Parts: sequence; structure tokens; C-alpha cells
Amino acid sequence: MKKQQQKKYINEGETMQKCSDELKQNLVRWRHYLHQHPETAFQEFETGKLIIDNLKSWDWVVTEGVGKTGIVASLTAGDSSACIGIRADMDAINLQEQGEISYASDVSGKMHGCGHDGHVVMLLGAAKMLSETRNFNGTVRLVFQPSEEPGGGAKAMIADGLFERFPMDEIYGLHNAPFLRAGKIRTRVGGIMASEDKFKIRITGKGGHASSPHEGIDPFVCFAEIYLALQTIVSRTANPLHPLVISCTEIKSDGAPNAIPTNIVVKGDVRSYSEANQRLVEDRMRSIVESVCRMNNAVGEVSYTREFIPLINSEECVVHAGKAAQAVAGIDNVELNGEPWMASEDFADFLKVVPGCFVLLGSGQEDSNNIPLHSPFYDFNDDILTIGTEFWTEFVAQRLR
Repeated sequence: MKKQQQKKYINEGETMQKCSDELKQNLVRWRHYLHQHPETAFQEFETGKLIIDNLKSWDWVVTEGVGKTGIVASLTAGDSSACIGIRADMDAINLQEQGEISYASDVSGKMHGCGHDGHVVMLLGAAKMLSETRNFNGTVRLVFQPSEEPGGGAKAMIADGLFERFPMDEIYGLHNAPFLRAGKIRTRVGGIMASEDKFKIRITGKGGHASSPHEGIDPFVCFAEIYLALQTIVSRTANPLHPLVISCTEIKSDGAPNAIPTNIVVKGDVRSYSEANQRLVEDRMRSIVESVCRMNNAVGEVSYTREFIPLINSEECVVHAGKAAQAVAGIDNVELNGEPWMASEDFADFLKVVPGCFVLLGSGQEDSNNIPLHSPFYDFNDDILTIGTEFWTEFVAQRLR
């Protein structure tokens, strides 16, 4: 984009609506309440009640139970048939919170360790502002999605007729990013978040006493060779210009400190941006496991599942999101061709049905060792609640001008 065009976006945004002091206080209050009362996949009942009660009081038309615990809210102004959707994920994760904050999780083993509490609140704040101004021409649909963390929430809403019952021309989403400075907004055309595949490798040898390894078949020796060989898929088989990550993350055995096990089970995770690499990894993994185990007189089996597809942004939708981002955050704080992220998001399933765009909103503090997502010490940065709320409000005003 030309510099002159970028400046024009800023001029347009100078009259955009700002969060009132009262709304800012409510954003923080709602966020702390949700953080203190986390609910995991398809159990977002109290979270849903907070959303529904507020939306109904602001005259949004609300439909509950879309894809189990999902919520869709609609608001129409003017006479245009144009319709856009904005999605926020609602679920927490299964993790014991260890941070020392006054509103820490009241639910043992569950916490908002990924910031979905903040995502919900920013969209709620935008809903409040849009209901007051109605400075748009068309229909806005807010999609509050369950079960993003384990996946399945987007698919459940789609299977329940999301896009047939609530037609949308485009859909947009957002995630906070502690690795970006607070207030920066990043997006890109094409792939911005990766696919996720999961695998399980079972190796069966012959157990025995640790003092007599020659009398058994040690499955750990097999896995040591397999572990190193898996990394050659990335370094020597896949195209180095195409991102690919293979991680073994969990291992269990039926052995003991003085006993060689008979069985070990290894679980892990694969991230990429192409179906070709997904097929490559699965095929090579099976070949490696079977060959190494056969060479060592053991038996190897591989289970491989595809959990998330790559998230691919539409070029046109990136332009629209970029305009609003520049208006709210300023040209210097917006990356329209930022680096992709190897994390996964089931928002990608929505983009298989309608075009859209996913953006990352920085939440990191300067000169600070920022706590990453999914850490037991993570807490959403309240300072960006206003930015996210104003971004969604400005985006609707621009897109449905």
C-alpha cells in the first residue's frame, strides 16, 4: 500500500468512537470475573450467561446453543444486505494456575491460560459500543465459539448450520500475542497459523532385568534411533522453504529403574502449512518406525491424526482488517505482512466456508520477560482490552460504511 493511502485510513479513524471510562472499567471487571471462573470445552455455561445477559440488554438478537454451547448474536442497522461475522473463543484450558493475582482461578485444574477471557470481553465491549452508535449499514454477527483449545468447536458450530442459519459474507477473528509489543497488530495474506497433527508411536520389545540387556529387546534403543531419524524429515526430506516442526512431547513405559520395559508409547505434535508436508511426515514416520524396529527385532506401530488445518487469510479481507488496524493503532504499529505463527487455530475451519482474516494483537510489555500462552503464570494484559474493543468497533464502521 502507498503511504498516502495509509495516511487516509488514519484520517478516517480520527472520528472513531472511543471507549468511555465506564466501559473501560466494565471491560476489566468482566475480564477478571471470567478469569476467576474458567470453563473448558463445551462447558462454557456461566461464560455464556454473562455474554447473553449483556447482549440482550443491548438489543442484540441472541441465539444460544449453536454447536452445543456456542452463541450467535446479530444486530442490523440501515438497509444494506451486507453481513460480516466476528468470532471470539470462550474456553479455558486444563491447567493449574500458579500466578498470584486477586482474581486467580477458583476452579482447580482449570485456568484462562490463553487469553480467551480477554477475547470475549473485547468483543462484548464492541457489542456495547455498536448498539449505542449503530454507525454502520448492514448486519453484524458475533460468534462466541466454544472448544477452541482441543478443537472441535468451530466444526460443531458449522455442523449445527452456523452459516446456513446465520449467513455471513466474511468472518474475522483475533488472538492476543505476548511475543508482540502491546498495541501492535499483525496479520498477513495467506497462511498465518499452522496445521496441527498428532501422533502416537508404540514400540514393543522384550522386557528383562536391567543387568542383562542381551536377554531382552530394549524399546528405548529403538526410540533413540527413531527420535533422531524423525528430525531428518525436517532437515533432509522436506523443502527448507516450507515451515515444518516435529516434536516428541511425551513418553511412557512399563519399565522400572532396574527393569528394561517391554512397551513404550511416545506422543507428539507436527506443525506445517501444507497438506503435502502433512502427507510427507506421516509416510516417512511410518517408514522410519517400522524399519528401525524391524532392524532391532522389535515391533513398531504409528497412529497419526490431523487435528487442525492451516489458517489461510483472504487477501481482500486482510486489506479491510488492515485499514481498521491502522486507524486504531497507527501505521507504525501495524504489520500487514508479518511472520506466520506455528501455533494452530480452529478458526481455520470457518475460513474453509467463507473468506476472512485472523489478526494478532500484541500484549507483551517492553523490556519484560513476557510470560507465554499456556503457562500456569499467564494472565491477559488488561491494557489491550480498549485497543481490541475499539479495533472491532472501527472495523465494523469501516467495513459496513
